[in-house]
Amino acid sequence: MERREWERHGGGMGEKVCLITGATSGIGKATAMGLANMGASVVMVGRDRGRGEAVMAEIKEKSSNASVDLMLADVSSQEEIRRLADEFKEAYPRLDVLINNAGVFRSKRITTADGIEMTFAVNHLAYFLLTNLLLDMLKASAPSRIVNVSSGDHSNATIDFDDLQGEKGYKGAKAYSQSKLANVLFTYELARRLEGTGITANCLHPGAGVRTNLGSGVSGVFGIMVRALTPLMKSPEKGAETSIYLASSPEVEGLSGRYFVKKDEARSSDVSYDERLARRLWEVSADLSNLPA
Repeated sequence: MERREWERHGGGMGEKVCLITGATSGIGKATAMGLANMGASVVMVGRDRGRGEAVMAEIKEKSSNASVDLMLADVSSQEEIRRLADEFKEAYPRLDVLINNAGVFRSKRITTADGIEMTFAVNHLAYFLLTNLLLDMLKASAPSRIVNVSSGDHSNATIDFDDLQGEKGYKGAKAYSQSKLANVLFTYELARRLEGTGITANCLHPGAGVRTNLGSGVSGVFGIMVRALTPLMKSPEKGAETSIYLASSPEVEGLSGRYFVKKDEARSSDVSYDERLARRLWEVSADLSNLPA
């Protein structure tokens, strides 16, 4: 089915189970709404029960889809990610689409309960750990899909293994860009490791200037500028289009290890194709997540 025909018919996702992190606001919420409108069973992951339940009720009402659920987890905590994975496996018999969407930007260096720098923990390690914990379920549900939300900012980054967590000199923009490059490297390495399993792994740039909650972590003059420009930014619905497309479109069925912008395949930064770098990042991530490499 061609893209326009698929979109005209609503891109049916009936009986598909989709798990989305960071789903109670911004791009994640818009992604949950879009997939619910297609008939998918949507499992939203968020930190705040009150906000999560309000968003869940809103999506159910607007989509006329009762199959919308909420699971609570702070994905900066590895203990909570492990609990989330266990609870999901107990509650659901299958997983067709995993969308790693949750993200933060922190102007100042802070660490998680695990002692890991917050930006790296949420934007990369949470993707890495949750995906690995759910791989057996994704394999059993194949053909299935993993969608990782990255950013065009990845092109400004390298992976600094000598100061991976910004202990020697932290800069918010550098930490954020590095985490987004890590998303792309992780996606490509994951795709290589999953060849022949029926699971695809792709990543995306949601577009520049999308209105999200990322600005809440930005302080100083830059933070004031971000918040002043927020009303002029693109809607979360626009930012969610590529995530929804990669989660549901028959056009990308079987495609894996690719980077997308505006629902089209694009070339990511040169360094993102470095397989040795990706393998090293995988090994370091496994060590930090207490997983076998």
